Amino acid sequence: MLVVAHMELIPSLAQIESARAEIRRSAIRTPLVRLHLSEAPAEIYLKLENLQPIGSFKIRGAANAIAHIPAEELRAGVLTASAGNMAQGVAWQARALGIPCTVIAPNTAPTTKIEAIRRLGATVLQVSFDEWWTTFERRAYPGISGTFVHAFDDVNVMAGNGTIGLEICEDLPSVDAIVVPWGGGGLACGIAAAMRRLRPTARIYAAEVATAAPLTPSLEAGSPQTVSCQQTFIDGIGGKTVFPQMFERAKTLLHGTIVARLDEVEKAVCLLAERNRIIAEGAGACPVACALSGGAGSGKVVCVVSGGNINMDMFSSIVSKRS
Repeated sequence: MLVVAHMELIPSLAQIESARAEIRRSAIRTPLVRLHLSEAPAEIYLKLENLQPIGSFKIRGAANAIAHIPAEELRAGVLTASAGNMAQGVAWQARALGIPCTVIAPNTAPTTKIEAIRRLGATVLQVSFDEWWTTFERRAYPGISGTFVHAFDDVNVMAGNGTIGLEICEDLPSVDAIVVPWGGGGLACGIAAAMRRLRPTARIYAAEVATAAPLTPSLEAGSPQTVSCQQTFIDGIGGKTVFPQMFERAKTLLHGTIVARLDEVEKAVCLLAERNRIIAEGAGACPVACALSGGAGSGKVVCVVSGGNINMDMFSSIVSKRS
């Protein structure tokens, strides 16, 4: 049973089921496949969100959030803050609707993702990391009009993400654990909201990388903590802190965190390519690294491969280094 001070902070099962109908024209139902690795500590399955039209799960939350914006507001366009994947999700929907889209991105965002956003017709404004983070907090950017679509701290976004949980339960009803990348928390909390109601015995873990892991010390301290961040090829997860409302959701919904070392994530990127012919970005490979460490326990463990938008030169470098 869910117990939280403000239940409206967590999407209901009805909202998640409604989201599935809202996003069906934009997002695909992604396959759940077994990791081809007999020596793994668990029976590991891969939820392949890297196969979405934009190469990331973000299209689910973006599609559902925009579906809930009144038509008269949409005419002014949409605005989001993103390092790449959420921006592509919002831009994809904006292009389909024929409305303007502006993206506030950090100046550290990979060129591959920025180019992809522009190909979808969005206007990109790159700013300092601090300005970018402030945009999340303010849900606006000076001089830019349009309805703000938050990348994670939004019930409709989380409901869209929660449809992944519906699919996992249908494809693997006996799942024992799910490992989900933790960026802002919208993916992990959305999936957990569905799983807590459909299969409450399943353990839900947030996957972090050691170079930027704010959730782990926050849960240990009982309040959001600030950590130092090291810039690496893993750009889809990690940050300096945890948003207060996302922390409240996490401590209610999640069973804990698992932290992978950078070299373990690199190994997982290579393993996915070698064994399953899957190209995953660092954030998408992180849950696999965490599961392979044994942190999610034994039994049937699902790793959410959240995206595959990795720079090909970087991918080649990682694979070559570990060959």
